[in-house]
Amino acid sequence: QVQLVESGGDLVQAGGSLRLSCAASGRTASTYPMGWFRQAPGKGREFVAAITSSGGSTFYADSVKGRFTISRDNAKNTVFLQMISLKTEDTAVYYCAADPEGDWRSSSDWGSWGQGTQVTVSS
Repeated sequence: QVQLVESGGDLVQAGGSLRLSCAASGRTASTYPMGWFRQAPGKGREFVAAITSSGGSTFYADSVKGRFTISRDNAKNTVFLQMISLKTEDTAVYYCAADPEGDWRSSSDWGSWGQGTQVTVSS
C-alpha cells in the first residue's frame, strides 16, 4: 500500500480558486494511477478526477470538467488538483486515492486513501 497525505483545503468564496496537494510515500508511489474523490455531508463519496501513472491521461467527472485540473509530479510523488470557478456545491471533504482496479470512477475500487482535506465554498 501507499500512504497518502492531502493538504490545501480551505474556506474560499464562490468563484475563487484552490489547489489541493496529495503527497504519496513509498518507493513505488509514482507507479500508481491516482485520483481525487469528494464527500459532502450526508452524501456518498463521489469521483472527481483521476490521472494515469505517467500523467499522460486524465479523467474528470462531468460536474468539474473545465474547472478542475489534475496533475502530478512523479519526481516529488505528489498529485495536485487545481480548482477554479469554485461553486458552493463543491463544498466537501476531498480525498486522494491510489492503486485502482476495475472502475476508476467507483470509490470501492481504490486500494489506498488519504485522510481528507476540507474544502468549503461560501456564497
